[in-house]
Amino acid sequence: MKVLVTRPAAQAAEWVAQLAARGIDAAALPLIGIAAPADRAAVEAAWHALAGQALVVFVSPNAAEQFFALRPVGAAWPAHVIAGSPGPGTTQALCAQGVPPGQIVAPAADAPQFDSEALWAQLEGRDWQRAGVTIVRGDGGREWLADTLRSRGAAVSFVTAYRRVPPTPMRAGVRCCSRRPESPGDTCGSSAARRRSTSSPPSHPPRPGAQHVRSPRTRASPNVRAAPASAPAAPPAGNRDRG
Repeated sequence: MKVLVTRPAAQAAEWVAQLAARGIDAAALPLIGIAAPADRAAVEAAWHALAGQALVVFVSPNAAEQFFALRPVGAAWPAHVIAGSPGPGTTQALCAQGVPPGQIVAPAADAPQFDSEALWAQLEGRDWQRAGVTIVRGDGGREWLADTLRSRGAAVSFVTAYRRVPPTPMRAGVRCCSRRPESPGDTCGSSAARRRSTSSPPSHPPRPGAQHVRSPRTRASPNVRAAPASAPAAPPAGNRDRG
């Protein structure tokens, strides 16, 4: 049985390493690539405006990494600005970029879910009237947190720090998805493979026992798929928040 991790490459490698440490045969098959934003100047402008913000929310590890990758020379994280993180993966990325842990607000590591709602539970007790808030994300995303902050009087803006692009093919993953499965537990995690399977009749019947591995979120994550129900289903804490 092999588990395929379909997170973007940077996070997929870490998931594979952590799953391997638990004795699970895993391989990376990223279905999304991460690229620099089309408008780099907008990210640089957001850096120059940081001192006027009360809160900067990073929606994922990629948002944090790509935002800091475009940090202007000499720019530093302001001492009074809070960094919002929806989960441990983003928190880890922010700490790696030098944001002091005391300035990061995030759900507890053992929270039942990691998303905007969980982050808001840590923020709602503060006064947001006329507070400046920047949300750092990719090209598009949920508006729930922005709408909630605006309803409390905050001035919210977005900055696009990265683009989602087609991934670079990975040979091992391509071989896995193109060959005939050899065992009931041998399955691929690619949505592209699922779409391809609908275009022509399958050469073999569906296999009982194959299942999704759900992330610790309350909602199912499409990023990891695996095989028999006897395999450990919960990956170690890390990059659980979305890419």
